[in-house]
Amino acid sequence: MLSSSDRPTYPVSSSSLPSKEGRSQKDSSLIPEYSLMAKMEVIEDEVSTQKNQTKTDRKKKASSDGCVKRELLVPPLNFAMVDTGVYRSGFPDSTNFPFLRTLKLNSIMCLCPEPYDDNNKLFLQANGITLFQFGIDGTKEPFVNIPDETIRRALKILLDVRNHPILIHCKRGKHRTGCVVGCLRKLQKWCLSSIFDEYLRFAAAKARISDQRFIEVFDVSSLRRFPTPLTWSKTSPLPTPQSTSSPSPSPSPSSGGV
Repeated sequence: MLSSSDRPTYPVSSSSLPSKEGRSQKDSSLIPEYSLMAKMEVIEDEVSTQKNQTKTDRKKKASSDGCVKRELLVPPLNFAMVDTGVYRSGFPDSTNFPFLRTLKLNSIMCLCPEPYDDNNKLFLQANGITLFQFGIDGTKEPFVNIPDETIRRALKILLDVRNHPILIHCKRGKHRTGCVVGCLRKLQKWCLSSIFDEYLRFAAAKARISDQRFIEVFDVSSLRRFPTPLTWSKTSPLPTPQSTSSPSPSPSPSSGGV
């Protein structure tokens, strides 16, 4: 057996050695297949994680936006649109404030004689809403005298577009509000049958003959010199009490002389 010193040696030229690039390619070809698969799985996991995070962020944003958009809007009792820029209802409370904000009111007309609710006052101040209060007793006695002059003053406020949008309300939005709106309809030259039909839609079983009689005999001649707002339709909508969050008038009634 030859020792290492006795073994023949052969000259090795540089050309016979593999290049650096060749060695690299050879080395890479020796990487086990499972190592490549492991790396691909890691990359896929990272991509999947990023996608899931993006979906989660989108859901959170959508949920957050949805909470704002789905804010509960509750109209006041017997709410309806009278005409462009004029609304009617019962006495609003704090649950109705988000809805009232959507109307962008400039004024509120209260027909109750009692001091205005402090919580409501704060709402008016916070939203720059002017309060007009005309105290009319809400008596249940029949044939009670309703003050003509108070109604005239209230109508002058309604005819002034600088006060619009405006909300008229009493306690339930039926009798006192119904009388003011009924007299306004006479100014708009509605026929009495349409005026009373509208009154009954809100008063229903609580309708009072005294209210209808007052509307019938109320003299609007002194108010004819006040122009009606140009935005009001020639044949105004006949509203009904609303249970939804958006005011939408009903079909128009026939109009005619009183």
